[in-house]
Amino acid sequence: MKISVIIPTYNRKHTLQRAIDSVLAQTFKPYEIIIVDDGSKDGTKEWLLQNYPSVQCIHQPNNGVSSARNKGIQISQGSWIALLDSDDEWMPEKLEYQSKFIEVNRDSSFCHTNEIWIRNGVRVNQMKKHKKYGGDIFKYCLDICRISPSSSIIKKDVFEEVGTFDESLTVCEDYDLWLRVTAKFNILFLDEPLIKKYGGHLDQLSRVPEGIEQYRIRSLEKILSMGLLTETQFRLAKDMLIHKLNIYAKGLKKRDKYEELTSTEKKIQDWLIMPDLN
Repeated sequence: MKISVIIPTYNRKHTLQRAIDSVLAQTFKPYEIIIVDDGSKDGTKEWLLQNYPSVQCIHQPNNGVSSARNKGIQISQGSWIALLDSDDEWMPEKLEYQSKFIEVNRDSSFCHTNEIWIRNGVRVNQMKKHKKYGGDIFKYCLDICRISPSSSIIKKDVFEEVGTFDESLTVCEDYDLWLRVTAKFNILFLDEPLIKKYGGHLDQLSRVPEGIEQYRIRSLEKILSMGLLTETQFRLAKDMLIHKLNIYAKGLKKRDKYEELTSTEKKIQDWLIMPDLN
């Protein structure tokens, strides 16, 4: 099993060593490690050359995390892709346990794991709404992002069928891709905490001042227009879109954004009268 590890990074020299060392410490060695430096200005390029000369490093202008991941996927030579965010960390047995799990479930093309959450240096419990699932999980992926990129191993063929990360999205790019993946593929879930997911820091990508829900709305609108969904999936996605549009409309009204509120309310009405797939 040839696994290519993709680590995108931007101005995270202070956390990158932890991420890289956690890959090098794996009991199952990956085929290759590719770090895509997305235009860092903190000396990441020089630091990598000095400290990890044997690791493949690609440097590009700052185009965002989706562009960096896609670049790594594009140049990778392995048949499987393992993603790792540069502020996260793998447990030493992560790749070993997942590769063995995939070997037992040979028809699978995607595997993710449970995780340990660290917020501002303190371990915290996940909330019930973040519960992980395996199998046909499309309906569970409609409300929030259920899969951490750092926990996933993905067969490279999957990207050829559903596409890669949407580079127009500054956040929720993982939510967007997982909708497309789970609409087509069953998902393996290994209920072992095999990654440490760090949060609470100022450069966390999911921090957006304008709110995250509008990006999920964009992704739901997109997948509903792609012709990718079954009749049941279309109905579930449409219902979730209407639900999220209603929540978003309440926020607009509260903030006196009446012009955008009017267009959002029209969207809601349009989707309410739109027939389901036949």
